[in-house]
Amino acid sequence: MAALISLSLWCIWLSILILLSAASKDPNPITAKPGENVTLRCQAPNNNILVVEWRKADLKEEYVLLYRDGHLYPDDQLLSFKNRVDLQDRQMKDGDVSLILKNVTINDTGTYECRVFMRGANRRKRANLDGDPSNILYLSVDPP
Repeated sequence: MAALISLSLWCIWLSILILLSAASKDPNPITAKPGENVTLRCQAPNNNILVVEWRKADLKEEYVLLYRDGHLYPDDQLLSFKNRVDLQDRQMKDGDVSLILKNVTINDTGTYECRVFMRGANRRKRANLDGDPSNILYLSVDPP
């Protein structure tokens, strides 16, 4: 009886690990070849946008792109993304905050997080830029 319970618990544990692993990667990754430009899509509910952050999940301390109060902030950007990223629409019509990543390399492979902070959102959330991502995308750059 104890062996059966142990086996059941092990199967449950394994199932949980498989589910967590599957949830951590986008089931429909964006794929590209080195040198291509890609668009990482992200949509806000409207264009009352205060802050847009794009981060690469494994590089939490700096930004891929930071937009705040109508300006891009390249000084806070990871060096590997300087002069290679832009918003698809800087006016963010209809809440489009998609990121264009130019001349991708194999090092760009990974999970990207888009965070959008809106005007009129509660002050505490606006001050805390560690909120939940608005969108999470996985980019796969094929080796040459």
